[in-house]
Amino acid sequence: MAEDYLNTTGRIFDIQRYSIHDGTGIRTIVFLKGCFLRCRWCCNPESQRYDIETMVVQGKEKVIGRDVTVAEVMETVLKDRPYYRRTGGGLTLSGGEMLYQWEFARDLLRAAKDAGISTAVESTGFADFARIEQLLPYIDQYLMDIKHVDSAKHKAFTGVPNERILENAWKISASGHTELSVRVPTIPGFNDTEEEIAAIARFAKSLPDVARIHLLPYHRLGQDKYDGLGRQYTLTEIAPPPAEQMQRLLAVARRESGLPCQIGG
Repeated sequence: MAEDYLNTTGRIFDIQRYSIHDGTGIRTIVFLKGCFLRCRWCCNPESQRYDIETMVVQGKEKVIGRDVTVAEVMETVLKDRPYYRRTGGGLTLSGGEMLYQWEFARDLLRAAKDAGISTAVESTGFADFARIEQLLPYIDQYLMDIKHVDSAKHKAFTGVPNERILENAWKISASGHTELSVRVPTIPGFNDTEEEIAAIARFAKSLPDVARIHLLPYHRLGQDKYDGLGRQYTLTEIAPPPAEQMQRLLAVARRESGLPCQIGG
């Protein structure tokens, strides 16, 4: 039947309403479980494993992860349709990595588009492009992390090389289906030098069509979650980059890319 896709089941760990991040306007963000990467700075470590987990939050155990259908998620998304219309907002899929559950992501994005709701995804792009290609017709904004252009350093800090990511960035940009923005989590000791940001900016400039670059300063907001999961946070010695440094890196990104650039996103 035509609406069978509304019964597709996926695993999420949160739905955040009234967000002004991860896409234009007021948005509802659905956080999916599972990720291919293991970024050392990840602020949502509870998203990395697909398994349903228990995390200690403020001294109490909390179950992280639940199985839902597309139709069930859309019940929440549709509640805020008036806000989307007034602000140009809509649905954003985040995680984790939404491509880890690409069929659920595809059907959820399709349901939003069928309801006349704008869509965005926050994604690393680390998947077979044949899968990404099935999602592109339903994505208005693709917010893609480009963390480093050096594959060895990328693998050392995220667990995977970057060749597939960079290749998919080019293909997504060339597809004509979606507006692509490059997002750069700016992490001290990993990619916070002017040379490294310049290299990412030049890569963004080389793509067929990119809307903008976002520099996302490192923060420690997710550090306590590692303790709650019984895991070690390995970046305890680094501090968020000073505002002055971020402004210097922003100037570099603008100069090297010629694109609209901003801090935050």
